Amino acid sequence: MRTPTSTDLRDEILLRFILQKFDQLVTLVGSLEEADAGRDLGEHTDPEVSTNSAVQLLVHVCGVMRRWSSSVNLGVPVPRDRDGEFTTQMPAAQALELAARAREAFLDDIAATDWSAAPAALPAGRDEQWTVTCHGVLLHVFEEICQHLGHAEITRDVVTARRPSLPPEPAR
Repeated sequence: MRTPTSTDLRDEILLRFILQKFDQLVTLVGSLEEADAGRDLGEHTDPEVSTNSAVQLLVHVCGVMRRWSSSVNLGVPVPRDRDGEFTTQMPAAQALELAARAREAFLDDIAATDWSAAPAALPAGRDEQWTVTCHGVLLHVFEEICQHLGHAEITRDVVTARRPSLPPEPAR
């Protein structure tokens, strides 16, 4: 594994947590049948309610990782269509390929990051305490991945739930 330019053990621990949660999301999407990977909860709860499929959540997390690790921390713009991430329709295999590329690029960004430095290109209006250092920005990435992993786990549980079959009614 590439290591951060910082020798701070906290940076290494955070990187391991980020990758662990990201890999869990990738594994979750990869474990679903194709139809379930692209299904949202509205199909199971209320057709008027639209939520995000596991594939959409993975695509979004890929965008989050690259925006903050490259565009913000390094000042190297990575094109992104945030709204499109939540409406994308693609086969799970394609989403997994995207995730593999995003993970590799994220690690390249991390190798070039001075974790104690200020982010190179902080978005306007983002002056939260965590934006003071690149380390803080990567804590935000971890927070986002955890949030969307939890959403994906709930989505998986609902879309793969199988109703127990009822015994046949006795003849009258």
